[in-house]
Amino acid sequence: MTRQLTILTRLASDVQLMFRRPPRLQYAALCYRVKKKTSEVEVLLMTSRDTGRWVIPKGWPMNGKRSYEVAAREAHEEAGARGAVEHEPLGSYTYPKILKDGLKVTCKVQVYVLEVIDVAKNFKEKGERKIEWVTCDEAVKRVNEPELRDLFLLFKRRMSERPQASLPRQIPAE
Repeated sequence: MTRQLTILTRLASDVQLMFRRPPRLQYAALCYRVKKKTSEVEVLLMTSRDTGRWVIPKGWPMNGKRSYEVAAREAHEEAGARGAVEHEPLGSYTYPKILKDGLKVTCKVQVYVLEVIDVAKNFKEKGERKIEWVTCDEAVKRVNEPELRDLFLLFKRRMSERPQASLPRQIPAE
């Protein structure tokens, strides 16, 4: 009897593996700015359109666009943020997404750092989301995904270790 249960358990596990989909890939921008008066680093958070949770701009791959270009484009379309995007990812995180057809998939999001130089007054998704500039510590408190929290902490550490002379261009806070 035990041998039969072991075989059934193994079969069930194999069937689950057969139907498991690989994670869907997305690209995101961790947008930041440095306040002119205080040199404090702020990051951009926005609410998702479906659940209202705090997220960063992200989107699906686009034909003919590199991953970091997609991240920069999403930052502009979703939050009006434009600037210099790094070509290498800071890291990645995963989250569960429910597609329009109700299918639940796991998404892996590669995150690219984008130094915001300008915020457009008008952009594609204006009014569809709440947008806020916050400290990295506040971002860690607001986002749900543990791996995204870790990326904010990694970014904060990276920015604090930069020599003062190599700090990015400073733009006025809005």
